[in-house]
Amino acid sequence: MTEPVGTPWLKSYGQVNFHQQYPDGTMFAFLEQTADAYPDAVAYDFLGRKATYRQFIAEIRRMARSLSAFGIHEGERVTICMPNTPQGIIAFYALNLVGAIANMIHPLSSENEIIFYLQESESVAVLTLDQFYGKFAAIAKTHKLPRLIIAGIADALPPLKKLGYRLTEGRKIAPVPQDDPNIILWNDLLALGDRYSKPYEVKRQTADPAVILYSGGTSGKTKGILLTNLNFNALAVQTVAMAATFQPGDRVLAVMPIFHGFGLGIGIHTFLVNGGQCILVPRFTPQTYARLLNKEKPNYIAGVPTLYEALLRNPELEDVDLSCLKGVFCGGDSLSIELKKKVDKFLADHNASVQILEGYGTTECVTASCITPAHTSRVGSIGLPVPDTYYKIVAIGGSEEVPYGEEGEICISGPTLMQEYINQPQETAQTLRKHADGLTWLHTGDMGVMDEDGFLYFRQRIKRMIISSGYSIYPSELENILDAHEKVLMSCVIGVPDQLKGQRVKAFIQLQPKIDPDESVRDELLAYCRKHIARYSLPYAIEFRETLPRTLVGKVAYRLLEEEEAQRRVAEAEAEIMGTVMPQEGAETEATAFS
Repeated sequence: MTEPVGTPWLKSYGQVNFHQQYPDGTMFAFLEQTADAYPDAVAYDFLGRKATYRQFIAEIRRMARSLSAFGIHEGERVTICMPNTPQGIIAFYALNLVGAIANMIHPLSSENEIIFYLQESESVAVLTLDQFYGKFAAIAKTHKLPRLIIAGIADALPPLKKLGYRLTEGRKIAPVPQDDPNIILWNDLLALGDRYSKPYEVKRQTADPAVILYSGGTSGKTKGILLTNLNFNALAVQTVAMAATFQPGDRVLAVMPIFHGFGLGIGIHTFLVNGGQCILVPRFTPQTYARLLNKEKPNYIAGVPTLYEALLRNPELEDVDLSCLKGVFCGGDSLSIELKKKVDKFLADHNASVQILEGYGTTECVTASCITPAHTSRVGSIGLPVPDTYYKIVAIGGSEEVPYGEEGEICISGPTLMQEYINQPQETAQTLRKHADGLTWLHTGDMGVMDEDGFLYFRQRIKRMIISSGYSIYPSELENILDAHEKVLMSCVIGVPDQLKGQRVKAFIQLQPKIDPDESVRDELLAYCRKHIARYSLPYAIEFRETLPRTLVGKVAYRLLEEEEAQRRVAEAEAEIMGTVMPQEGAETEATAFS
């Protein structure tokens, strides 16, 4: 078969078939097909409560009937604001079964972010946990909310753990109003469905939209990314084709969140439609993760670089036996060569026969579309394109392919490409472009290199995106929020290198005239940040400046601030080496806010 573009990576593909067969249908249909093949295999394990594939399908169908009884119709959008719990994934597939679209958002999003997500998606309902209800109640004071479906962790636990939870963590959760007509509890919704006898299943096509995930896109402005059934199903087929060691029944520690393409697309959907078992982890800490590794002995783990950095420093893993591992994957951020060496040594020292494998992708193609195969790798490489996916490096701002070994913009074409940015036709047109070869290409906004053997190398974001613990943070959005404060004249946000998180956020602020940069102003700004900015995006430090540096055309010179910060860090490091204590520049005005 003649390929439409150059495919130098095929010489490194080994036994992997570049062209695969993909199911013709929905995500749920793919899952049900797997359940028919492995009805008694365990689909998920949540804190000791296990469900077989037969039971899981029954739970999904029961919820689908309930959603239909609740008035959810084909094509409507429903927000899922949940951690990794059974209710979250049951609702995800139930919405797919009734032909609705799942709008996945971070449960720790700020109130303003939630308002944006609900309005942008035009959601008709929201599923969230009782412990997050207070945030929605606050929003309801100023905005009309869609109907709320409230679930509880206790409802998904085995009997003894349910009792223990209600006596401990559950007691800290404020009760949800029982008389609010806009609210229905998860169990009450199920009861509503049990009394419903009308048809509820909607036949959808593989190309129909199914999921909305959020990303800053190539411009740094938050956008809803509309993804189809094919996008997720193709990802599942491609990933397993590249992970040649996978077998039905293999277990994955599903710690990556379901609002993230990596967590939802690979940690959940890929494993479930291929007969794997998902060990659902609702809340991550290095300590709980270490205990789960020891207890559960999973076959696959996946995470961002900061997760692996934290595990390396965890004393609870000192004697852990990792011979159970068949795959260790890293995504969401760049994996440094140094960290890869440390993780590989750690794995070898703990009886693992595998090394950590890096991938690359964007939410615009769900998640990873380039994976390091198990049989071959290159130092510093992010791997090879997955089956039926084409990569090329083009000149920045154009569509002409550059020679192998030269830097340019990474472009991707394949079956996982998004349908569109919702409500953003111009941004969609700028990002998805048809080239002279006849293919539609995703312009990622990332700089990279392809060598003569088809291995890809990620260089940097073309624009100044900050990556912290795998989360994409967009300085312009944070600056817009800070600048909206009545005491702020102007702000500039930069990313500061951090060994644990990759980068941390630092904000430089020029206050309005006659506003003194004292502690009360600092505290006021910190409280303002907590209200308007998601936790993972919060500045770790604020530095007040009399003026912010400008470029010749009047823009804030953020690069100059980055250079000054780098010089300061070098000076501090040199002072530490010399054993001296060096006063920090701006110590009276720079305040550590968040770690």
